[in-house]
Amino acid sequence: QVQLVESGGGLVQPGGSLRLSCAVSTSIINFYVLGWYRQAPGNERELVADDFRGGNTNYADSVKGRFTISKDYAKNTVYLQMNSLKPEDAAVYYCNGKMRAPDRSYWGQGTQVTVSS
Repeated sequence: QVQLVESGGGLVQPGGSLRLSCAVSTSIINFYVLGWYRQAPGNERELVADDFRGGNTNYADSVKGRFTISKDYAKNTVYLQMNSLKPEDAAVYYCNGKMRAPDRSYWGQGTQVTVSS
């Protein structure tokens, strides 16, 4: 069974940085896209960043230039480096991976990010 386990969340002051990690229980090369989503209270879950096999990456406009998604194939881990954090970045952050043939989507349990002084 495929498992995704996030870590690295916590409390940070505005302007600070955090790096989230998503450890995957199988080889991440099996996924055609890996990404990070977030959900704040009262809001829908939204895409933060994703990284397609082949090199294409996408970022939400609100995080462009501040967040960076990366993958370590040797460790089967996906990262989200978050810099210049703002209070509006506070949310539960979820890791997601998608496979094809058949289509499957896997989610982690989420990690809380709080941005507050």
